[in-house]
Amino acid sequence: MSPDARFADADPLPLALMAEDEQDLRVLSSLLQDAVLPASEMSYDPRGRSLALLVNRFRWEDAEQAAAEGRDYERVRSVLLIRDVMRVLSDGISREADTVLELLAIRWQAGTDGTGRLLLEFAGDGTLAAEVECINIDLRDVTRPYRAVSGKAPSHPD
Repeated sequence: MSPDARFADADPLPLALMAEDEQDLRVLSSLLQDAVLPASEMSYDPRGRSLALLVNRFRWEDAEQAAAEGRDYERVRSVLLIRDVMRVLSDGISREADTVLELLAIRWQAGTDGTGRLLLEFAGDGTLAAEVECINIDLRDVTRPYRAVSGKAPSHPD
């Protein structure tokens, strides 16, 4: 007789999360910290009122277990989709196709009647600002996790 399957034996499930308020946004921001992407993987659709980014997300949710098990850290390709976007502004971000951006945080600046501005802050003082009607964001892993090329967890000096 074979033993019953255990939850721990299963493959990690891909993330599929939504943010609809500031508290949800803080969770997504923490999961997206240190995600990297080429500038060419950002797309704003004014007619569809959406901003999409295809990022290589560091798997922070697995980092502690990877370290404890002595195995490689992982990244996963994820789509960040921001809806209800009225306008997108950028400051300090090169749109050159070979420019690699590192996302540090997503912050919320509340406006009036639920509107506001989502600030995507990148390393090197670059910021992408999406003026939105409300917080309406999806984060979805779209590939299986893969070994982080650097083999290290991102770190931030004090």
